Amino acid sequence: MTAIFITGTPCTGKTTLASRLNGQLIKINDLAISHGFVMGIDENKGYKVIDIDKLSRYVDEMIKNCDELLIFEGHLSHLCDGADKVIVLRVNPEMLEKRLMERDYSESKIRENLEAEALGVCSAEAFEKYPESTYELDVTDLGIDEAVKLVEDVIENGGDYPVGSVDFMEWLVEN
Repeated sequence: MTAIFITGTPCTGKTTLASRLNGQLIKINDLAISHGFVMGIDENKGYKVIDIDKLSRYVDEMIKNCDELLIFEGHLSHLCDGADKVIVLRVNPEMLEKRLMERDYSESKIRENLEAEALGVCSAEAFEKYPESTYELDVTDLGIDEAVKLVEDVIENGGDYPVGSVDFMEWLVEN
């Protein structure tokens, strides 16, 4: 049995990519909502506040009780226990900004997500929890088929995609 966590800043292509992989797809945000792991709403940012400990325990139990490939998709997945591999999708903040705007994110949410992407927040968090099994992929210039093939190769073979190999800090300095 294998558990793959696909994570990254919102609008990096996690859902689109994960839905094309062979395996049982579990959307981590939907799982948290459907099982009552939402503790409330952050009044300042409008985000759902998730009980990560409960979510993590639930995910870990799912993995232990399953004998097929599970693909957990979502920007909280890397905070949960049980991953065999964590794949962080990265996108250049200039492209990411366009995607966030197309989804009608507020100016403050756009800025927050662009800064998180430039700083590699998801990568750093994933690496902290999974230092030996986190892969960081820049999918900025890849079509969906190319990105799927790359992720499939990482799932099957690993590869040399270390955290820190994608660097968008220059965008942050310039903006």
